[in-house]
Amino acid sequence: MTEFLNPAFREIATSSFTEFLGKAAPELLPGRLGLTGSAAELTPHGTTIVAATYPGGVMMAGDRRATMGNVIAQRDIQKVYPADEYSVVGIAGAAGLAVEMVRLFRVELEHYEKIEGAPLSLDGKANRLAGMIRGNLPMAMQGLTVIPLFAGWDAGRDQGRIFSYDATGGRYEETAFHSVGSGSVFARGALKKLYRHDLDAAGCATVLVQALYDAADDDSATGSPDLARRIFPIVVAVTAEGNHRYDEVETAEIVDRIVAARRTRPDGPQAPLN
Repeated sequence: MTEFLNPAFREIATSSFTEFLGKAAPELLPGRLGLTGSAAELTPHGTTIVAATYPGGVMMAGDRRATMGNVIAQRDIQKVYPADEYSVVGIAGAAGLAVEMVRLFRVELEHYEKIEGAPLSLDGKANRLAGMIRGNLPMAMQGLTVIPLFAGWDAGRDQGRIFSYDATGGRYEETAFHSVGSGSVFARGALKKLYRHDLDAAGCATVLVQALYDAADDDSATGSPDLARRIFPIVVAVTAEGNHRYDEVETAEIVDRIVAARRTRPDGPQAPLN
């Protein structure tokens, strides 16, 4: 049966699927397309992603809007994905390339575990994602930037951790919370106001959705909860037991409480001064 296999499957031995693909079929990797000029307006862009840690886990949430300039390209895009059982990745930037990168990243983690017989550490996963972002630099120079946010449960440290990146693949660990995307400045301001280190899972989810609501209030590229269409932010929690995506009922309860409170206080809850 081996005579029917691509010779690369027998000759290239590596636990990195990205490295294998780069040698066997490099044209399939994101960022290997040859472009001239700017392609920034040719693809939908997705924003905004927020994440925060809490005792016993880490949580990530993203709005659902993708835009092309001043046009809403999609109202229900998915921007937050489980990377594996104990990590989650959110995407901001060129939506098509970002989704392709996430899919490749998930295969990368599966491939490593099958070859090595053990999963990558959380730091290892964060480093692999950084390498993929660095490989997309030629596309970023054409305006097709992909800036993910990565988070997961670190069994060795017994805590949730958050990692941010820049367009060159620089990796930075964030403390407590972080946000990326066009509405990140407004979302981060809300997180600074509302975040506490002793939040439980329900409180953390509420704070993240509040931050997305504030981002949508000031950033036209960030979508607010769509009550008419019942399109709500995607919220994923990661703990020592694995990841859990909040279903529509769970998210709707959070959104409905926030919207009801904003009818009397449109700018959201006040934080104590002390």
